[in-house]
Amino acid sequence: MRLGATLAHLAEAPPFAIARWAQRLEGAGFESLWTPQVVGRGSLVPDPFVTLAAAAAATGGVELGTATVQVPLHHPADLAHRVLSLASVCGDRLSLGVSPGSSAADFAAVDRDFAGRFRTFHRDVARLRVLLADGRDDEVELAPARDARRPPLLLGSWGANVERAARDFDGWLAADHRHSAEEIVAAHARFRAAGGRRAVVCAVRLAGRDDLGPTRERLQRYAEAGFDDAVVLIEPGGPEPERVRALVP
Repeated sequence: MRLGATLAHLAEAPPFAIARWAQRLEGAGFESLWTPQVVGRGSLVPDPFVTLAAAAAATGGVELGTATVQVPLHHPADLAHRVLSLASVCGDRLSLGVSPGSSAADFAAVDRDFAGRFRTFHRDVARLRVLLADGRDDEVELAPARDARRPPLLLGSWGANVERAARDFDGWLAADHRHSAEEIVAAHARFRAAGGRRAVVCAVRLAGRDDLGPTRERLQRYAEAGFDDAVVLIEPGGPEPERVRALVP
């Protein structure tokens, strides 16, 4: 199982040392760096596109991903333009985790319909795929076809969407902080049974220096279940990145 790390989190205060933190994590041996989209929860979490562009400029070969972009918060053409712009910076290192969203405050902040988010998500992802693959559709031209680039799309969602991730996406993102390890392992079995490819468990939190033992056990459980990747979230005051990286050989 590969081990990645989260670039931004709710507890940090600006200014954000994103480039230095990305370099530190890459130097410690983490194989992927991820960042969420959080808009209206009272703490400033830097925009994922800004964060990953800064990380791309500061690092070499490490994978860079969103976990996740809340698709219904965006107009699909604007989102496609932002993804294409980021892909032009990251190249093949970019993976795009997408989700319908799960926090009403984020939708209220930008005046979007939270109740209808799943319907909006499925409609807009279909258009997003076309725009990323072709650079255009019947309504807009964003880029020449030669400049279009569709990164792998991973679905971060739960319930019946676990099987949808297996059928219709390049992978699945499971949120460790939202569910128990037992629930996540059971959902992973459903994902694989439906033919799912890449499975990533995200935001495994380490808030203190004493978290290494329990986190090792949790990561081992995910590895034994067959997850391809785990992504830790090292909070301020948490263990040194090098010690966390050593948890997964």
